[in-house]
Amino acid sequence: MNRQTLSLIAGATALAAVTGFATLSAPDASGGDTTAKAAAQLPVQRTSLLCPQPSTSDVAETAYTAFTPVTEGTGEEGGAELVAAGGEATAPDKSGDAEQDDKDDKGGDSGKGKAAEPVIEVKEPGKPVADSTDGGDSPALIGTAEGKFAPGWTVQETTEVAAGTGRGLLGVNCAAPDTEFWFPGASTAAGRTDYVHLVNPDDSAAVVDIELFGKDGALKSTVGDGITVQPSSDEPVLLSTLATAKEADLTVHVNVRSGRVAAAVQALDDKQGGDWLSAAADPAGSLVFPGIPKDAASVTLVAFTPGETDADLKLRLTSPNGPITPAGNETLHVKGGMTATADLGDITRGEPGSLVLTPTGDSVPVVAALRVVRGKGASQETAFIPATRAVGARATVTDNRAKGTTLALTAPTAAAKVKITASAGSGGGEATTKSFTIKAGTTQNVEMPAPNGLKGAYALTVESTSGAPVYASRTLESKFDGIPAFTIQTLPNDRGTVAVPKAHQDLSIMQR
Repeated sequence: MNRQTLSLIAGATALAAVTGFATLSAPDASGGDTTAKAAAQLPVQRTSLLCPQPSTSDVAETAYTAFTPVTEGTGEEGGAELVAAGGEATAPDKSGDAEQDDKDDKGGDSGKGKAAEPVIEVKEPGKPVADSTDGGDSPALIGTAEGKFAPGWTVQETTEVAAGTGRGLLGVNCAAPDTEFWFPGASTAAGRTDYVHLVNPDDSAAVVDIELFGKDGALKSTVGDGITVQPSSDEPVLLSTLATAKEADLTVHVNVRSGRVAAAVQALDDKQGGDWLSAAADPAGSLVFPGIPKDAASVTLVAFTPGETDADLKLRLTSPNGPITPAGNETLHVKGGMTATADLGDITRGEPGSLVLTPTGDSVPVVAALRVVRGKGASQETAFIPATRAVGARATVTDNRAKGTTLALTAPTAAAKVKITASAGSGGGEATTKSFTIKAGTTQNVEMPAPNGLKGAYALTVESTSGAPVYASRTLESKFDGIPAFTIQTLPNDRGTVAVPKAHQDLSIMQR
């Protein structure tokens, strides 16, 4: 048997071992076509999600909600649990946080926390699990879902801080580990305290580089090179310690030299509250920011192009009645390697909307995010909308409440139809499903009823059924002390399935 034959057989065997799905099937009796058929979309078997340390404030109140949508073809086995990073014992009791690794091709074994018992454990797909913790001692959480709990596993960390720097509502979807992240919208300006949280799920240390880019390019710093993140730990890095320059709008680039981490920026403002800034979608020529609240007092666009080529972008707002070009902000020029901003003011003018960026000429990859402020005077609060991927086949957001939940959908290019399911509540209730049509170039705040008999928090799952790509976000509101506290989470595709090629046996190769 020659080397080529051995290589082909070994490759097919390795694929079957890794995926657990690939099969070898004999050729048909006629000896006809033996070419590989199109890859099948099959459920992922393992998902990892990491939640950063929620707060150091003594008055912080943090809720965790974990959920896995029901997925066909997953079998009956599996489990999903979250453990405290470093094996600490101050995490919530039996709540639900999940770890989603939507980039399975990177390999690695995550979710090996050192806690003897899980702090959150999901018992059944289709039913969320929720719990809470108070104070500033709660650790980061490391989670793993396997088998029928893996596809679409979603965990939300929501923190309410009543007073102090960053007071308000801070929310973040716990993220999958990866090796590169972009955060347009961070700051080292006076009055802002921004941390990059790096969570390492693995049993070996990770080494990370952090770069900061302002309006004139890269900020000088050597401190951000070679940051070590210990195994099963959360490393918060204060941005102002990485560079002496004080800039209001920065782009943060996190690059992992060895290992992998999950990353998120906690942006805390002395006067305008704060929120988590999740990583923006990968650099692309066209970007979408769904779900700008209708009462946004001000919106700031922060954009960066990683290469040396300048980017020229057209700005368009998709409103409930169609696309609008914002007066005075028709275009944005982004110099290569520099961060550009555009003050869009109260762009929505009393109606919900979504911002769409497209190239005016040649397409140049860009990363971007929106900083959104609601309220007036001393009662202002801030949230962020990073550019996001489309919903695709399915996307989920959890920790929705009976009051203060708004789901926004936009179809920038053409009409689309979606199916939305509100799950049962974490404390009881019955799931409900409705279908919606989103007109081309519009944004719609859908009127999705809460589950019947709702108790606790519930999940919203959006599925594209036909038409053009749809983009979505969820706004969660909680007013206290006259402050319109809010947080916004986007709904990118959950990547709950993976393409698995079908391998076929071809014995004729043995005689070639």
